[in-house]
Amino acid sequence: MKVLKDLSREYSLFAAVIAFFSIEHFEHLLTQSTAGNLLGFAVLFAVIIYSAMSVAHHAEMLAEKFGEPYGTLILTISAVIVEIVIIVIMMLHAESPVLARDTIYSAIMLDINGLLGIAAIIGGLKYGEQPYNVDSSNSYLSMLLVAIGIAMVVPHFIDAAHHDNFMMFNVVMFILLYIVFTRIQLKSHKYFFEYKGGKEEVCDVEGHCEAPTEINAWYHASILILSIILVGVLAELLSVFMGNTLSTFGMPLAMGAVGVAVISAAPELITAVRAAIDNRMQTVINIALGASLATILLTIPAVILVSRVMGLDLDLSVTPVQGVMLGLTLLVSIVNFNDGETNVLEGFLHVILFVVFSFLLFV
Repeated sequence: MKVLKDLSREYSLFAAVIAFFSIEHFEHLLTQSTAGNLLGFAVLFAVIIYSAMSVAHHAEMLAEKFGEPYGTLILTISAVIVEIVIIVIMMLHAESPVLARDTIYSAIMLDINGLLGIAAIIGGLKYGEQPYNVDSSNSYLSMLLVAIGIAMVVPHFIDAAHHDNFMMFNVVMFILLYIVFTRIQLKSHKYFFEYKGGKEEVCDVEGHCEAPTEINAWYHASILILSIILVGVLAELLSVFMGNTLSTFGMPLAMGAVGVAVISAAPELITAVRAAIDNRMQTVINIALGASLATILLTIPAVILVSRVMGLDLDLSVTPVQGVMLGLTLLVSIVNFNDGETNVLEGFLHVILFVVFSFLLFV
């Protein structure tokens, strides 16, 4: 009975189903005009973001149920699955070899510079400095350096005759890297990704501590999976309206890649801001850097395999501008996240890099 009552409150599911059947029914009519394309795009984008919020909510419930670092791992994997689904669908429609690269690049800029920067500013204004386990940031950043270098820089120096073999080699290497890193994160070095400085229990002003509410893991996991499926279904329609809208206004496909990154980052951004307000910077670090790493290690093998099976061209090599921005982001992150505390200045520097990234989209 309680499950049915909870299910009746899953408004995002109902909104997604209604939007799908409504837009699909009027798709031909809407695509005939600029206003119709804009309306279809706006409705679908809003509903997908709303569904992404549902993903964030249920991932947070599972995070509370299983604790850290399992919680943020569930959230980041959920967001990356959403991203992979949308990228694959967009690749099949747009047939652009650089869409996956631009989306991955945009996701890293959003996660590290946008999400982490905003959270550090909010937390810094409220608490001054926010502590976290420096071993976690060091581990994430070293993995990011290796993964980005192998997948998006080294291809510039690989002979064209060996390019396909190198791509399949990356699939094996990245899956192996993810398995090893996940085992380290959850087993042997779990303490790297935890910070024990704060209170573990929720207590009121009188000092009475409450036990955590009973959480139905099966229910939240099921709704989370269903929400991801609905996002994929809606993304199929969104790709049509997005392509038409970009073409109508003469905008680069990179803007579509940013849109995909925004959708996938929406659940993480909300969770990170809440964590910063609650003085849980360790959760922010795990989400921002963990999501970037998962994007590289999971999305790249997925798009390589899809492009191989579907016979699509794929180019993951970063442009000079993208290479400089990624280099600056990682360099500033290494300098900022080496002392176990964040502050407003560090957050501001990352937000500045995000503003530059946004400006360069129109240059």
